[in-house]
Amino acid sequence: MSTAREFNFDGLVGPSHNYAGLSFGNVASFSNVKSASNPRQAALQGLAKMRALAARGFAQALLPPQMRPDWRMLRSVGFSGSDADVLAKAFAASPVLLACAYSASPMWTANAATVSPSADSGDGRVHFTAANLNNKLHRAHEQRQSARSLRAIFHDAAHFTVHDALPSTPAFGDEGAANHSRLGSSHGAAGVELFVYGRVEFDAAAAAPKRYPARQTLEASQAVARLHGLDPRRTVFAAQNPDVIDQGVFHNDVIAVANGDVLFYHQQAFADEAGTLAALRQSLATVEAQLRPVRVDSNVVPVQDAVASYLFNSQLLTKSTGAMALVIPHECRENAAVARYLDGLVGDGSVIDELIDFDLRQSMRNGGGPACLRLRVALTDGEARAMHQGVVMTEDLYARLVAWVETYYRDRLEPADLADPQLARECASALEALAPILGLPGLYDRD
Repeated sequence: MSTAREFNFDGLVGPSHNYAGLSFGNVASFSNVKSASNPRQAALQGLAKMRALAARGFAQALLPPQMRPDWRMLRSVGFSGSDADVLAKAFAASPVLLACAYSASPMWTANAATVSPSADSGDGRVHFTAANLNNKLHRAHEQRQSARSLRAIFHDAAHFTVHDALPSTPAFGDEGAANHSRLGSSHGAAGVELFVYGRVEFDAAAAAPKRYPARQTLEASQAVARLHGLDPRRTVFAAQNPDVIDQGVFHNDVIAVANGDVLFYHQQAFADEAGTLAALRQSLATVEAQLRPVRVDSNVVPVQDAVASYLFNSQLLTKSTGAMALVIPHECRENAAVARYLDGLVGDGSVIDELIDFDLRQSMRNGGGPACLRLRVALTDGEARAMHQGVVMTEDLYARLVAWVETYYRDRLEPADLADPQLARECASALEALAPILGLPGLYDRD
């Protein structure tokens, strides 16, 4: 067994962070549609979280924002002329298409890819599959740059393989790590990978939500497992409860989170709770590990409170002591049911012995909590050395990025501002200045 650590790659919030309400099924996103956003504050809140966790000894890195607006997408749907012409025509004809092209949603890197560590993969390398995110237009165009960024950071083919996204068809709807977890005795030992899906494309009789779309398919999860060369004995596929999808649980990470041998989950998370736990126990037995479930009952925290507070969209982190900390958003303290539950969670004999909360309100108002903001990548010491070091969070990098944000980011962005050519120029200038800070020249390809 190799020594390994879990790196959290948080999304660096982009300068076009705005509230367009593009994500049907995401209650918070829809609730704040067309309100003014604060890109500067959003980026600084995210950076403060990264810095604080790095200072506590957790392995912390970042994924850069993507170029916005996406000119390729706008021109592909018929808007032509100069850049200013494209913006004006898009805003006049379809403001929602312009908002899709400007979306800063790559900040939620839990959706960037699914990751399998080398201890699990068939060829002993870390595998990434970029998510196609084809359920939502504003996210479906992320996959190209996501794969490009991952290949720039994890460039050593001896250690890493980055797969392109699955075919962008309904049958292979893939939302990345937001519907994927890993359990086991340690990050360096072989573990069990849990894929949670919302619907089955080729089984019309399978249960499905009625109000909101199920974004992840079983077929996509199975395809990713094949690409990564996972052992079927250590791979579990579980159906998400369709009733909770209809209550705003658009991804599994809104209602469950796993780390090590712990599964922290809501009673209604899975369509077959008992069957899912039994499958996990059976698979974990093959790696000599035992499941430690932490179940939250519906009568203690109703689903609507879990969604409103993003209790389960938290980070469950292993500390140097071996105990676990739960990283939560401030909103958990403000929800009466969740606050009561958390008051009794930490104590003698508890799996979780510390709560760490952050102000991520700018992200939360757009429907993304602590877990949405990070992609988990377990790396051996050798793999950690082989990846690009310029994205690893340090005090120096933090200071440089804060200065960069304060130079290039607006403190207020209204929906109408997306039609302003100056905003597009500001976004381009910001990312042009970012690439050398991260040591990633040529990261962006406009065409």
